[in-house]
Order: sequence, then structure tokens, then C-alpha cells
Amino acid sequence: MQIGMYYITLLIWILIYAIAVMGLNITMGYAGQVNLGQAAFIGIGAFTSAILTMKFGISFWIALPLSGLISFIAGMLLGAISIRLKYDFLAMTTIGFNFIMVAIFLYYPIFGGSFGLLGVPRPRIFGYKLTGVTYLALVFVIFLICLLVNIWIERSWLGLAFEAIREDEDAAQTLGIDVKKFKVLAFAIGAGMAGIAGSLYAHFSMRVAYSDFTFAKSIELLSMCILGGLGTVYGPIIGTALVIILPEIFRPLRQYRLIMHTLILIILLRFQPQGLLGKGSYLETKIKKWIGGFQK
Repeated sequence: MQIGMYYITLLIWILIYAIAVMGLNITMGYAGQVNLGQAAFIGIGAFTSAILTMKFGISFWIALPLSGLISFIAGMLLGAISIRLKYDFLAMTTIGFNFIMVAIFLYYPIFGGSFGLLGVPRPRIFGYKLTGVTYLALVFVIFLICLLVNIWIERSWLGLAFEAIREDEDAAQTLGIDVKKFKVLAFAIGAGMAGIAGSLYAHFSMRVAYSDFTFAKSIELLSMCILGGLGTVYGPIIGTALVIILPEIFRPLRQYRLIMHTLILIILLRFQPQGLLGKGSYLETKIKKWIGGFQK
């Protein structure tokens, strides 16, 4: 039973983080906007949900979408502030945002200070508390909804607009695309997904603290996204699973997690910048050859 719960818990964490990483992929992979502060949006969603349920007695089922909405608005504001910034300047702005949010979580009493908020309630449905398999089912349903949103964006006019901005903002502008509006929208959608993941995070761990959403966590999320393949639908999910599972396999190296994530980023950016499933990657090429051979 304990072994079964271990795998259920591991799968829940993979799905929660995959939701946040899919949001990051919309911002960075689809629209090409650098975001090195995604963990801050998870924190906004987590603290929002925890405060609403603990201090105001609001139901989880209302707190969940509100957490996504508030993170969406925060992403919109950051996108609006960063609208004229590119590359290094945009990266520094998102890093600064992450540090500012962590400082707010730490020093404002409503967020519980250095201890954070303890005893975040588990969601209930018809009086039944969701734990274990039932919580996994909840997370899986929300994960599927976010995945469908990603697939729709990739195949819709919105995805085409994001891709045009990613490839060449000036050319996109000449085609009649409102570059500013779509850049802000990319930040907002990515942040909204992170907020939803934050709400699920808070109610699963039953505790939220500022230390859970530091810049190091943003680097971890970035490594998940790049490992799987920026701009792909399923790459971020694969990357998330690998980054979470591998430290479990090599448990003695867990204390070197940040170093491992940094090395993953350096190696990938040097030898396989497309990620595992990105366009033109080694794995994608092999899969296409295998599919082509199978069809013959």
C-alpha cells in the first residue's frame, strides 16, 4: 500500500508541474517570450488558494479558478510592463519579478512569514475528502483540460500569431498582428496555468511557504520545458516527468538538484537546443523514420 501511494504521489507531482510547464511553454515555446519567473506565478496561485480557503472559508472549487484568474492578471501586468523589452532585458525583468514576489511572500504577515501557511485543507466533493487516487483523478482531469488548451492554441489562429511573433516581430506587425496584445496574452495564459498548478500544489502539500517558489524553482521549470522541447505539445510533459523521476532514481544526488538542472540546460543548449522532441531533434528524426518505415 505504501509503495502504491508513493507512485500515486509521484504522479500527482508530475501532473501538477506539467500544468505549470505547459503554461511556460505557451509563453516561451509558442510566443518566444523569455520568462524566468514562472515559479512566482505558481506561488501566487498557491497562496491565493490557501488564503481564500483558510482565512475566508471559500470553497476550493471557487478558489481554484480564482487562483488561475489572479495569476492570469499578474501575468498580464508583467507582460504589459515588459512589452518593450527583449532577450536579456526581458529575462532580467522576469527574474526580478520572481525575487520581488518571494520577498512579498516572506515579509507580509498574511502569507505566514518564514513558516508559510500550514494546514491548507484538502478539497471535498459531496463531503468526501479527496486524497490519494481521488486527488490524482482531480489533477489528471485538470491536466487534460490544460493539455487540450495547448493543442487548441498550437492549431488555432492564436498559435499562428504566437509563432509569427516568435519568428519575427517586425514581420508579424506588417501582417497586421497586434504584437503587443499577443505578447501580453502569452504571458497571461502561461501565468494562469501556473496559478492553477499552484492551487493544486497548495491543497496537495497542505502547506505553502515562500521557499517553495524561489528563482531556483523557476530554473527547474525551465529545464523541464527545454529538456522536452520548447514549442511542442508533448515535449514539456516528457521533460517534466524526466526531471522529477530522475532525482528519485538517483536519490543520493538530490542535494545537487540545482547543479543538475543547470548542467541539463547547458548540455541541451549546446548539443540539442531543440530538446528531446523539438523540431529537428535527434529523437524526432528517429520517430519520423520509424513511422515512415512502419507505414511502408
